[in-house]
Amino acid sequence: MATQVVVLNGGSSSGKSGIARCLQAVLPGAWLVVGVDTFIELLPASLRGSSGGVEFAPDGTVLVGAAFRELEAAWAAGIAAMVRAGARVIIDEVLLGGGAGQRRWGAALAGLEVLWVGVRCPAEVAAGRELARGDRITGMAAGQAELVHIGMRYDVEVSTVGVESVECARVIAARVDG
Repeated sequence: MATQVVVLNGGSSSGKSGIARCLQAVLPGAWLVVGVDTFIELLPASLRGSSGGVEFAPDGTVLVGAAFRELEAAWAAGIAAMVRAGARVIIDEVLLGGGAGQRRWGAALAGLEVLWVGVRCPAEVAAGRELARGDRITGMAAGQAELVHIGMRYDVEVSTVGVESVECARVIAARVDG
């Protein structure tokens, strides 16, 4: 069966979004990109910065509550429904719980052909990118650099240090079936 979903998991400022755009360009056919940043933007203001939703601590730690998890499950089910309806999807994700997050996504994507991709970037490099971007809380990238990979099982891994996004995309595309 052909790959239907590509999940890119990496910390903040690791290079996932650039790789996702390049994958859209190098993979045959049309692929949609969805990501955790989009999901967070869709949340009502009352869940951004609240204990039930998602909180960004001054040190860059991200805390999520029960309401966030409930909506996240609905989000994942909706993406899986799009795939089951015929869309091919690239998921740009930051799995803060590592393997636990992979299990949640795995349950939503059950029965679909998924390629799990680890996007690696050392903490110091990600922190430099975070600083240059200027739109993230300082400390988020360094804190997530390894945390998101704990307990994960990947089909392919790429490092974004000294490598252009398109090269990472080509490595990943070579593993996409069909």
